[in-house]
Amino acid sequence: MVVKSKTKEKVMDAAVSLFNTKGFDGTSVREIAKKANVNVANISYYFESKEGLLEHLVTTFFEGYIQVLEQTVGTLEHQSAKQCLMNVIQSVMDYQHEHRHIARVVYRQVSVDTMFIREVMTTYLAKEKYILTALLEKGVKQKEFRRLNSPYIIMQLKGMLTMPYLHSQYLAEVLYVLPHEPYFIKQYIKEMERWVHQAVCNDRGRMYVTL
Repeated sequence: MVVKSKTKEKVMDAAVSLFNTKGFDGTSVREIAKKANVNVANISYYFESKEGLLEHLVTTFFEGYIQVLEQTVGTLEHQSAKQCLMNVIQSVMDYQHEHRHIARVVYRQVSVDTMFIREVMTTYLAKEKYILTALLEKGVKQKEFRRLNSPYIIMQLKGMLTMPYLHSQYLAEVLYVLPHEPYFIKQYIKEMERWVHQAVCNDRGRMYVTL
């Protein structure tokens, strides 16, 4: 059983590496098997096809992602909405950083219009919207947040959370920022906290911005 688990993990790691460098369409099953040092039959056994392998990667990533959101927002009753939102940002960034290679693959694939991605949107991403909307509405009710146009705030938040993994080459080669370094996460979260104060919090909350 342990051997099977390691083989499956090797295939997933190899696929993520190749999808990131050659793209999904530019990668063959044989290349994945060669990089993982396994037989092609192993990929068919565990995933049925290259498409099945990709679906497994995307599903596994978003299952973990939603679990992080649910666990973080589950503490909302015991803290302010503002602190909960900051905890969400911290938790999501930590999760993405820990799984940064697969995050790059997943976020690129979400932009592709396929039946599978539509299913992902109606399950995981719809649930994400529900969780974040509930958090924002709670903040408004508690008068911590301004009256917000939730879809647009969520768009901005999502853009900031995913940008380092959608455009990692741009960050590294144009802005000379290294998103894989731990210090990047720490600094980036500070900048996102500024955004929370400026775009989300009411006037009373804004005065806590750290300059």
